[in-house]
Amino acid sequence: MADAVETRLSDAPQVARDFQLTRVPADFIEDPYPYYDLLRRYDPVHELEGGALLLTRYEDVVGIYRDPRASSDKKAEFGPKFGDTPLYEHHTTSLVFNDPPLHTRVRRLMMGALNQRAIARMQADVEALVDQLLEQMATRAAPDLINDFAAQIPVEVIGNLLQVPRAERGPLRGWSLAILSALEPVVSRETLERGNRAVRDFLEYLKDLVEERRRRPQDPDRDVLTRLIQGESGGERLTQAELLHNCIFLLNAGHETTANLIGNGTHALLVHRGEFERLRREPALLPSAVEELLRFESPVQLNNRVTTDETEIGGRRVPAGTFLTLGVGAANRDPAQFPDPEQLDVGRKPNRHVAFGQADHACAGMNVARLEARIAIGRMLTRFPKLDLAGQPERDCRVRFRGFRHLPVRFD
Repeated sequence: MADAVETRLSDAPQVARDFQLTRVPADFIEDPYPYYDLLRRYDPVHELEGGALLLTRYEDVVGIYRDPRASSDKKAEFGPKFGDTPLYEHHTTSLVFNDPPLHTRVRRLMMGALNQRAIARMQADVEALVDQLLEQMATRAAPDLINDFAAQIPVEVIGNLLQVPRAERGPLRGWSLAILSALEPVVSRETLERGNRAVRDFLEYLKDLVEERRRRPQDPDRDVLTRLIQGESGGERLTQAELLHNCIFLLNAGHETTANLIGNGTHALLVHRGEFERLRREPALLPSAVEELLRFESPVQLNNRVTTDETEIGGRRVPAGTFLTLGVGAANRDPAQFPDPEQLDVGRKPNRHVAFGQADHACAGMNVARLEARIAIGRMLTRFPKLDLAGQPERDCRVRFRGFRHLPVRFD
């Protein structure tokens, strides 16, 4: 694909140098990978507006993930963007946009609730949920794999983890989409208003839920909310604000990663029909297939850091205070790390993708997402062996997150 783009462009190096995330080309949302390839080849440590740098090589992205001089704290970045708003409070209090000690405290509590034993206990419930959704989808005249299936799974799973009453889960997906859409490189006033309203509404809902859980605690090995409220035995507990905002984060991160993984992954298999059939014949490949789908169409395409000290990236001196945008989707298609990166290979090994980040900030819920995807995709291929596209898919027009708004399918 990159060759095709380069052929039709009169000056590929200049296209790479002119690239800005705030004004992406018209065809970027549909297929960003040719542009990432141009950047990797001609301007891999690429300067964005305002002096930030966009990294597109695997080696550089992994290096920054592991560099102690690269901070996840977003106060300096989000202050001008959000001002003194609920969005600012949320995104500077949640686990993902913080360094130790807050990151350490929250992550330790969450990982204790999302350990392998806890994940194994989830399996039967996830299987039952997936089977139920597949049966319901089979009865629909015009099934949409996103709204009827992929987006439903993480909301139910995270709802169960927090023990949110099922009748009260209706607004969760909308709140999540509104809050995360405010992280895009370009954000309209309307998007900011929607995001701030979602944070306020979500906080109001959680205050009542937390108060109820304080009065009637559940088993902390099964209820993440009770575990976060109680903290560790003899250890420091979260403040009320930290508790509420990290409950929001848990839903947001779980929804965005898993829904997009299932949607993107299914689409990739339908487009690469040989791999669809290969996986159907060899279900033992499901674990490696999920890793390849994460690499091939990473649900989170961009991540961010800021340097706390002078460092060097790709031979370029980078001063302290430099904002870095990590091209996750670009790194996962880097031919220096992945042979034939444009080829979907459900048996690919090794596959050291960075879809879940790296080092201390590797996604806390990545094994939950993997479980959901293995069950969802595996059972879907078994239930619907002739699954195919039924119309033109509609991409979600975001740059940071990659997924579909609608994915119409048919079963025969």
